[in-house]
Amino acid sequence: MAEAFTLRVYRPADEPAVAALWREVFADDPPRNDPVRDARRSHAAQPELFFVAESDGQVVATCMGGFDGHRGWVHKLAVHPSRRRQGIAAALMEHLERALDARGCPKLNLQVRGSNAEVIAFYRRLGYAEEDRVSLGKVLASAPE
Repeated sequence: MAEAFTLRVYRPADEPAVAALWREVFADDPPRNDPVRDARRSHAAQPELFFVAESDGQVVATCMGGFDGHRGWVHKLAVHPSRRRQGIAAALMEHLERALDARGCPKLNLQVRGSNAEVIAFYRRLGYAEEDRVSLGKVLASAPE
């Protein structure tokens, strides 16, 4: 039987646990994606859209959202490997969707690496569909490393 979990807003005291989770789940992230800095940036920008799932006092999953007034975004949906397939990721996504909908967000976007078939299938099960878009990015020279 899956252990119970609760969803709540991220707190700065969660930083070490969140950073450790992201280092494990996103081990192939580029060095510029420092988990401590990423958590601090998200918490500073929109703390009300940064969620964790907790079980027995331990952070077992995260989900960061953003809303710029036009579109919502999902970032860093991460579930500890030992807690996957227990409904935590789906619960976090539903929680974020409700929070964004309450703010008037008309559409939610996310990006998944094309090679990550398992995660793409997960999002499809939640009702997300691939769109004909090209994802472009640029690392800004002034962004701290």
